[in-house]
Amino acid sequence: MKTICLYFEIHQIIHLKRYRFFEIGTDHYYYDDYANEQGINEVAERSYIPALKTLIEMAKENGGAFKVALSISGVALEQLEIHAPAVIELLHELNNTGCCEFLCEPYSHGLSSLANEDCFREEVGRMRRKIKDYFGKEPKVFRNSSLIYTNEIGGIVADMGFKGMLVEGAKHVLGWKSPHYLYHCAENPNLKLLMRDFKLSDDISLRFSNTEWNEYPLFADKYIGWIASMPENEQVINLFMELSALGMAQPLSSNILEFLKALPVCAKQKGITFSTPSEIVSKLKSVDMVDVPYPMSWTDEERDISPWLGNVMQREAFNKLYGVAERVYLCNDRRIKQDWDYLQASNNFRFMTTKDTGVGLNRGIYDSPYDAFTNYMNILGDFIARVNALYPVDMDNEELGSLLTTIKNQGEELTQLTEEVTKLQAALKKAEAAAGKKETAAKKAASTKAAGEKATATKKASAKKTAK
Repeated sequence: MKTICLYFEIHQIIHLKRYRFFEIGTDHYYYDDYANEQGINEVAERSYIPALKTLIEMAKENGGAFKVALSISGVALEQLEIHAPAVIELLHELNNTGCCEFLCEPYSHGLSSLANEDCFREEVGRMRRKIKDYFGKEPKVFRNSSLIYTNEIGGIVADMGFKGMLVEGAKHVLGWKSPHYLYHCAENPNLKLLMRDFKLSDDISLRFSNTEWNEYPLFADKYIGWIASMPENEQVINLFMELSALGMAQPLSSNILEFLKALPVCAKQKGITFSTPSEIVSKLKSVDMVDVPYPMSWTDEERDISPWLGNVMQREAFNKLYGVAERVYLCNDRRIKQDWDYLQASNNFRFMTTKDTGVGLNRGIYDSPYDAFTNYMNILGDFIARVNALYPVDMDNEELGSLLTTIKNQGEELTQLTEEVTKLQAALKKAEAAAGKKETAAKKAASTKAAGEKATATKKASAKKTAK
């Protein structure tokens, strides 16, 4: 039986303001608050709110037969909390239907998985806790920023305890293989991989309203018919896209939401179900491993990381940013930690691309990739100076490494002590319970003895009275 795994991503960029060279060292606030508020409100009204209402309606109308998965970056959640709390309420309502699974991703929606394992683990752990606090369940499946994946990243994700991961079904990786099966990580077979069907996904997110597309107009019965006509043993169809595609990339006037609402009805007629990623990785077996020695993503024709690190400017900014990663990892300054999250966001590097992708790129306030690079590097210069003020630049790598080792050892020692305290508390509880039982037994025995003695005394007194 075929099943559809439908997944949507929610991420909202943080707009940086115009930051001049002479402001370095004097102005430590880097953001355009007006653009951020306007941007999140626009996408909420045009996309998130109507799309989430539709998903809630689909979940309720189909009696548990419709399932969907969402992942939200920590940066997006922060913006929604401030500017669009109505979206947060709808996310909770969708969660309450029991038909939605929330996945985990890097908090910053950044590129730390390509640069620094400690930072990557830290922000994934932070996002994992935030999702559990928000929605009451710990995520079991992971998706990286822009579905960036390698064997090494898969090994790290598996080591963090995730059971599955969403990745791109790139042709140069799969070759003759189909994305419609469950695969596993080359470094750790315990991590199952769900491969995105980029053609079927892009038919909805990129081509749906294109009047020049040869399949226009696309109706739900035709779309489900394509899935039903696939070979019988191809069981998993993974449709992954941004939630903003519903309303922004594909305007509501195109009837994109009506198309979406019709999918479960048409799928049921063809015997096709909907499943969450966790259901798939727990029920199905992997057919083979996927070998990905070099990074791949879901962006552009090449499906690689060139949109973010394809030119000298991007790599220079990337190396400068992650050159202070160890120092940021050490600090406890909340402002620096927050700026670190916002400066890591992948769109900062995407704005610097000189690549002609054939798709229009909105660079916001920037006139060119060089303009984006200059502005970002000015901000980064101030940020690095603040970090170095906490941990001086003359602290060499050996000294920094020694400090990190000390902190790590202290952390391990605290963990061990916590475990010992837990064990002692459990032993104390057990001893107190045993002592309580013993005391109760002793009291019972004493009570029984006293009652016996009283009965004996009563008998004796009665006998004595009778003898008289």
